[in-house]
Amino acid sequence: MPLLGQASGGWTESSSALRILHVGIRNTVGVLSDDAFRQQNPPIVNTAGTVTTSPGALTEVFGVLSGSVAFTRPDAGSNHIGGPVTAAVSGVTAMQAFNTRPLGCFINNAAGNPYENLPASASNKGPYVAAMGTYGNRLYETQFLIAAGPFAAGDSLAYLIGQDLISSVNGYLMPRWVDNAGAVFSLDLVGLALEVENGHAASQTLGVLKMVPDSVMTECVYDARV
Repeated sequence: MPLLGQASGGWTESSSALRILHVGIRNTVGVLSDDAFRQQNPPIVNTAGTVTTSPGALTEVFGVLSGSVAFTRPDAGSNHIGGPVTAAVSGVTAMQAFNTRPLGCFINNAAGNPYENLPASASNKGPYVAAMGTYGNRLYETQFLIAAGPFAAGDSLAYLIGQDLISSVNGYLMPRWVDNAGAVFSLDLVGLALEVENGHAASQTLGVLKMVPDSVMTECVYDARV
C-alpha cells in the first residue's frame, strides 16, 4: 500500500535506499573503515538463491550501501565505522567481532553515484541515522541465508507489522521472528544474525516494523530503536 502524506516527487527520484520520514540524528562523527569502500554486496553470505531481491540491493556496487547497517569497527581503529565483519569470515579477532555493534543505518552509498560529487571519498565520512526517527528502507533481506529449523536456504522471508528488525550477517535489515505454521520461529541465530554470529546472546533491535514492503511501496517503514 502507498504511504499517505509522502512529499511530492516521491522517493523514486532519490538514489538513496533510505528515506527519512522523521529524522533522529544524522551522525557524521565516525571515520569510515577502508573496507567501507570496497566490500562486496552482499558482503558475507552471497550463496546463489539467498541474495536479497530488495530494490536497494546493489550487487554491482562496492562498499557500504544506503540503508545498510552502520557498525562500530574496532578492528579498523578508534572512532571507525563500516560494514559487518565476523571472526570466521573477515579474519578479525573474536573480541573485535564481538564489539562490532550496530549504530544505525547509512544514508548514502559510500561509493557515490556516477556524475556526482563523492563526499564519502573526499571526507572519509559516512553519515548514518540514529537516535530514533522513522524511516523507509529499501535494503533488507528477502531470503533465508542458511537453512534454519524448518526453513531451507533461499526460502522467502515474510515481514509482518510489529516485528523487531535486527541486522543480518550481511548488515541488512531482517526480522527477528517469522511465522512457522502458526508458531513463532526466531531468526536471531548464528549464521543469520550478525550479533549472534559474533557471540552475543541476542541482537539489538534496530527498529519496529510499521509498514510491510509490497509491490506498491517497496520499503520497510519502521520506527528506529537505536
